[in-house]
Amino acid sequence: MISYTAQLYRNAYSGLSRPTWLLSLVMLINRSGTMVVPFMTIYLTSPQMGYSIGKAGFVMALFGLGAMAGGFFGGRLTDKFGFYPVQIFTLSGGGILFILLGLMKSFPLICIFTFTLSLVNEAFRPANSTAIAFYSLEDNRTRSYSLNRLAINLGWAVGGALGGILAKFSYSLLFWVDGLTNIMAAVLMWRFLKAAAEKHVVHPKAVRDASASPYRDRTYLMFIFLVILFATCFFQLFTTLSAYFKNELNFSEPFIGLLMAINGLLIVAIEMILVFKLEGRRKNTYFIARGVILIGSFYFLLNVFHLKEWMAILGMVIITAGEILSMPFMNSYWITRTNTYNRGQYAGLYTIAWSVAQTLAPLLGGLLAEHHGYATLWWCVAGLSFLVFLGFKALF
Repeated sequence: MISYTAQLYRNAYSGLSRPTWLLSLVMLINRSGTMVVPFMTIYLTSPQMGYSIGKAGFVMALFGLGAMAGGFFGGRLTDKFGFYPVQIFTLSGGGILFILLGLMKSFPLICIFTFTLSLVNEAFRPANSTAIAFYSLEDNRTRSYSLNRLAINLGWAVGGALGGILAKFSYSLLFWVDGLTNIMAAVLMWRFLKAAAEKHVVHPKAVRDASASPYRDRTYLMFIFLVILFATCFFQLFTTLSAYFKNELNFSEPFIGLLMAINGLLIVAIEMILVFKLEGRRKNTYFIARGVILIGSFYFLLNVFHLKEWMAILGMVIITAGEILSMPFMNSYWITRTNTYNRGQYAGLYTIAWSVAQTLAPLLGGLLAEHHGYATLWWCVAGLSFLVFLGFKALF
């Protein structure tokens, strides 16, 4: 049994190209330093800065708007100049902007640098997604994206833990570490991926072909709309659900932290082998739809049962299984609608979809919970998940 499991893990991680591993290492370093955003609201409302929660919320909204702009411009720049220079520029530029943002004290300057930083930082994502597609083969593309997701989850876990420690000493350290890890990731990419990136040739004529634009692809636009709805439901996991666990179910903070940790640990432990077993067996939308309905069923169960601790753990396993089924295959789906010359714009629109949802999820979820109660929120999220399930089933 042990030898079989070990062999399964070896098979799941084998066959991926060296640049794919390097891109995931770059992402791991980059996300391990991502500690400013989770602590930004606390930083702005601290005695050191003294801004109101309303102003802090406005700054966080600028993060969302900057991310949307970054997805748009990052995709276009990737198709025009190639994924390698865009990644180098956004990593190094983002690193410098993180450090500068930490030096800003006036509210207007904080707003300007926050928006600019988010724009530059998120422009990295379409370029990175395009690079993964370029360095992967069709039969291991979903696993290549899963490896990248694994790096992101590990990076967030490390960054969150390290950020909490550093914040006890000085919030300024968060900005410096975030900036320096971005620059370190840029240096790593320049050192080890420059030669491989030279194989990626950009054809300007193809870039100007308006008929190849994702904004003219009606099926893809429907897919993006469904992704926004799905992500708005999913992001309740990291926003209103934590408050529900604390305020309604009286779970302790350490237990809530454990539940969130289970999500990340399960992704690291089983996503690659599950994708390895499923990749290529059915259409991508088949797995996406099943993942969506699993996530919707978790929110449905919140209203059916008064959750005990063990049921909450089981629920977290269910929602994580839905995440593992849906998200890697979403990446594979959008790739199938692209060619080498418009992939950046498709990746950019996909990035924008998640940024929109990340902005809408806490706003809409919070308003529903405040004015109509958590039960109404969970019925709405479960119902919307079911509609999204039907939508993905209808996609071809």
